[in-house]
Order: sequence, then structure tokens, then C-alpha cells
Amino acid sequence: MYILNDSINFPPVSAANKDGLLAIGGDLSIPRLLLAYYSGIFPWYDDDQPILWFSPDPRMVLFPEDLRVSKSMRKLLRKNSFEVTFNKDFEQVINNCATISRSDQLGTWITSDMKRAYTVLHNKGYAVSVEVWEGSELVGGLYGIWLSDKKIFCGESMFSKVSNASKYGFIKLIEFLKIKGVRLIDCQVYTDHLASLGAKEISRDAFMKYLK
Repeated sequence: MYILNDSINFPPVSAANKDGLLAIGGDLSIPRLLLAYYSGIFPWYDDDQPILWFSPDPRMVLFPEDLRVSKSMRKLLRKNSFEVTFNKDFEQVINNCATISRSDQLGTWITSDMKRAYTVLHNKGYAVSVEVWEGSELVGGLYGIWLSDKKIFCGESMFSKVSNASKYGFIKLIEFLKIKGVRLIDCQVYTDHLASLGAKEISRDAFMKYLK
């Protein structure tokens, strides 16, 4: 296992273990975070752990042309059931992602240090948020990292307070990113929710080719 120090570097992703864990330690400085994303690596850890860096194999991704929109979701989109904004309230989105109750996990991996670091990334134009509104209430959203030169969006987290809100925002985000020429949405690891939207697993080697 690789232990990071103050030097801004990572071992090759091929050194990750079977769970995708590549390295431990380091910091959440902006240069290190950007190097991580451009290298196919992301941080994922709890408050009581050191920073853990992952590069899983296989990798869950969504190709925009594979987006699967159900009939019920198409109906919601036709009715403009929600209002969707971009980068209107990043702080509220990441706070909701951190605090929303999830049936498949006991706590959150979005620590206070993570929130501070990604807010800085947002202020520098790398981290983007999608807000889903029902009237004046924020009922869903998501955030992630947009690597504009690679045309890759790295999804980080999403939340819903009402049924279908996060899916609605995710679909609207992909529509927006298609205009910008997005090639790939990085979903990191498998979930049934993402699979229902058309995401699939590819090898880490195949994923890394998109970052070259």
C-alpha cells in the first residue's frame, strides 16, 4: 500500500488492490485533487479514516448515448415538473449530499474537509452543481468535477428529497453536457440506481484511455 507524503504525486493506478484502493494519506489540496481526477483517481473515506484514494477496476461509466429515460421520467420532463439550475447553490447541494439519509450506508464520506476542498474547486470552475427545485424548495441535486479539456464529467454525489428529483437533474445535466461535447460520465462504482439510467462497467484500462 502506498503512503502519500507532501509531494504531489500518485503511484500508477495498476498498483491498486482488488477493492480499488491505491494510496493513503496526502491532502485535499487543489493541485492534488486535480492530479487525482486527471489520473483516474478519487478520494473516498470516512471522518475517522485517513484520506483514501481509489481507482477501481472495473469502472462504472455512462456514455451519453446510452442514457436510459423511462416512460414515467419522459412524462415528468414533458410537464417540466421541476426547475433545474446549474451552479446556483453549490454549497447547499453538497451539504444535502452529505446529510441526506441513505438506506445503504450508515454515515457520510463527504467530510467537512471534503466540503471545503470541493467548494474551492467550485470557485475555480472545476466542481459544478445541479439544483432541482420544486417552487422555491431545493428537492434534489448533484455535483461533480468537469474536466472540460477531456470532455469527462466525474460524478461525485446526488440527493433527492422527493421521488425522481435527482434522476431529473441528472438527465438535464447530460442534455447540457452534450452541447459541450461530453464523451463520458464517470460514475466511479456500480449501483443499481446508475445501472437503471444506462451506466455500465468497463475496464480501468479502457477508462484510462479517455484521460490520455
